[in-house]
Amino acid sequence: MKIIMLGAPGAGKGTQAKKIAEKYQIPHISTGDIFRANIKNGTELGMKAKTFMDQGLLVPDELVCDLVVDRVQQDDCKAGYILDGFPRTIPQAESLDAALAAVGDAVDYAVNVEVPDENIVNRMGGRRACVGCGATYHLVYAPTQKEGICDTCGAELILRDDDKPETVQKRLGVYHEQTQPLIDYYNGKGILREVDGTVAMEDVFQAIIDVLGA
Repeated sequence: MKIIMLGAPGAGKGTQAKKIAEKYQIPHISTGDIFRANIKNGTELGMKAKTFMDQGLLVPDELVCDLVVDRVQQDDCKAGYILDGFPRTIPQAESLDAALAAVGDAVDYAVNVEVPDENIVNRMGGRRACVGCGATYHLVYAPTQKEGICDTCGAELILRDDDKPETVQKRLGVYHEQTQPLIDYYNGKGILREVDGTVAMEDVFQAIIDVLGA
C-alpha cells in the first residue's frame, strides 16, 4: 500500500500518517527525515542536497525526487510506504510519477485530510509549547493540569510564532496556491480519497482505514 498524505498545515495529516504506518507496518517517510539520513550517512545525494541547504536554498525538485525514490526502493518499503509532505506541487508530483514509473512503481492512494481554514487557525492558535523541554499541548484538546505550566518539567508554555493566526494564514495561502492543485491532479488519476478532518482524531483514522478498504 503506497500512500501520499495531503492536507493543509495543521490538518493533522502527520498524526494520521504515523497511525497508518503503525497499523499497516509500513514506513512513514518525510522529506526532512530523508535529508537528515542521507546527510548523516554522507551519501552522494545527501551531499548534493547539503550544498543547497547550506546556502539557505531550496533543494531542487529533481534532487528531492531522486532522494524519495531512492528511499522507497529500500527493503522496508516492500509492503508499501506513506509519503508525508511530498509532493507539494504539481511539478513535484509529475516528477515523482515519472521516477516511480521508471522503476516499475506507482502510488496507490492520495489521502486528503480536509479541514476548513477557520478550523485550522483556531486549532493551531490553541497550541502551546514548553520553553523548557519542548513538549506541546493544546488549550482545548490536550490541556495541562496547571494553566500555562508544562506537566513534564514545570516550565512556562508559549504560543510559538508559527502558530500565531497571521503566520498560519500566510502558510494556508501558500498551501492553497501550491499544494491544493494536487487534489485535482490525483482526483484525475482516480486515486484521491478524501476524509473529514474536523471530527475526532480516532474517527478520522477510522475514515481513512475505510477509504483504503483495508
